[in-house]
Amino acid sequence: MSAEKRDGQQDDLMHQALKIFGDAWNLLIVRGLGETAQRFNELQRNLGGISPTTLTDRLKKLESYGLIVQEKQTVDRLSVIYSLTDKGKKMLPILEAIESFSKKFL
Repeated sequence: MSAEKRDGQQDDLMHQALKIFGDAWNLLIVRGLGETAQRFNELQRNLGGISPTTLTDRLKKLESYGLIVQEKQTVDRLSVIYSLTDKGKKMLPILEAIESFSKKFL
């Protein structure tokens, strides 16, 4: 594989990663779900300031990236609980590092 092709693939991977890590709402949602699985309204209330439309959009994107999953509750079939997948849980140490950096330098 040529160096140019390898660099192009690395750029593509970085671009994909920045779609996730470059959006503050994505990071806050993942951090919130890292604490506990939550319903839509709980997430919205705990995040504070996020519109329902934005939250819906970000949840769909995070689900498409394989970072979260939505599960229908058995008691009430209309209720959905969002939780992190194993892949999403792997983001938590990165978020902790960002938080540590922020406390130290910002």
